[in-house]
Amino acid sequence: MKKTLIATLLTLGSLSAAAAPLSDQIQQDYQQHLGALFTHFHQHPELSHMETQTAKRLAKELRAAGFEITEGVGKTGVVAMLKNGPGPLVMMRADMDGLPVEEKSGLPYASKAKQTDWDGNEVHVMHACGHDVHITSLVGTARRMAAMKDKWSGTLMLVGQPAEERVGGAKGMMEDNIWGRFGQPDYALAFHVSSEIEAGKIVAVEGSPYSGVDSVDIIIHGVGAHGASPHRGKDPIVLGSQIVLALQTIVSREIAPKEPALITVGAFHSGTKHNIISDKAHLQLTVRNDNWETREYLMAAIKRVAENMGRAAGLPEDKLPEVRISDEPTPPTVNDIPLTKRLKKAWTASMGQPVFDENYKRLGMGAEDFPFFTTEPYIPSTYFAVGGTPAADFAAEKAGGPAVPSHHSPLFKISPQPAVTKGVEATVIALLDLMPAK
Repeated sequence: MKKTLIATLLTLGSLSAAAAPLSDQIQQDYQQHLGALFTHFHQHPELSHMETQTAKRLAKELRAAGFEITEGVGKTGVVAMLKNGPGPLVMMRADMDGLPVEEKSGLPYASKAKQTDWDGNEVHVMHACGHDVHITSLVGTARRMAAMKDKWSGTLMLVGQPAEERVGGAKGMMEDNIWGRFGQPDYALAFHVSSEIEAGKIVAVEGSPYSGVDSVDIIIHGVGAHGASPHRGKDPIVLGSQIVLALQTIVSREIAPKEPALITVGAFHSGTKHNIISDKAHLQLTVRNDNWETREYLMAAIKRVAENMGRAAGLPEDKLPEVRISDEPTPPTVNDIPLTKRLKKAWTASMGQPVFDENYKRLGMGAEDFPFFTTEPYIPSTYFAVGGTPAADFAAEKAGGPAVPSHHSPLFKISPQPAVTKGVEATVIALLDLMPAK
């Protein structure tokens, strides 16, 4: 009798949990499992393509949720599949890698991890871009979707992607034939936690949330001479300085004022000594755009400016500056507008209009490698953002208090509970909308 009563109470408790609102189920899962998992991931970050233990733990968690797991895709990537009847194949991606940054956030669970980097140097490692939030949320999504199999129909593909920070992980998984091995998704989703968005809010732009990027090198050839006899040489440092300034006029005077474009010279290398005019200078540029037409214009304009500044300096044709463009550009991340409108409608219906951060403005031109999954072949996709900074922190900053740390800063920190739980909730709502029960 006693055993029967206990069994009945447990059953009622289980039914009560199942009947609870989705947000309550996720909050409970955070308290019981996901919170500790986030702390584990935060304290054990790993560098790009070195995420062996991260991938192993992620695979273990997804396997326990009932997914079929394949490890080692694109070196350290994880692909988890759950087939649940007829319907679309939908992919959700989370990146896994940390950064070579020493954490100085002051958090009680701050990373103290070190790792040998790609050049053989021992470096501190930190989740300074929130990827710990992403993979924790991926596990939370897996657990919710597995528990709600009566609510959806189709095939769910969860991807733990390596090396986003070095913009090579998605490309590597594609080169490892991810679509041929597991099926090409009908839809693709991803999100990024943001310190620039209020915790508990989401943002989904109908357009480009992240820019395309090229790395460009300009090799400037000069004629070496004594620093006291500049007339005997052709100074590549002076010419390089002129090129740096002239490049800025491309964006300010040749690109339409409301068309996003950026040219940043991040490095200028030349010379060895105070009184020697070098015979070479090397400029390293990052060039960003939000559409292919702008990219093509920028590339041609950089070449035109560099070469003609060389001509203006009196260099012969065989010594004009060389412009070298990276072999493969990173495309801009472009949300499919009909899909994004559809998901925003689903999010509004489930979470209410206030869930959207209406104050957010995209002011930078950061890049992502997610479009390597969705550009060729084209897959309708939505990349959204989840807030990670409490409203009180923004208010304190506005009142003259400490600035909210940016991504990649050693001071970077995210409020994990609202970030993880909102990431899971938004993802599950999107998946249920795209894969309704038959």
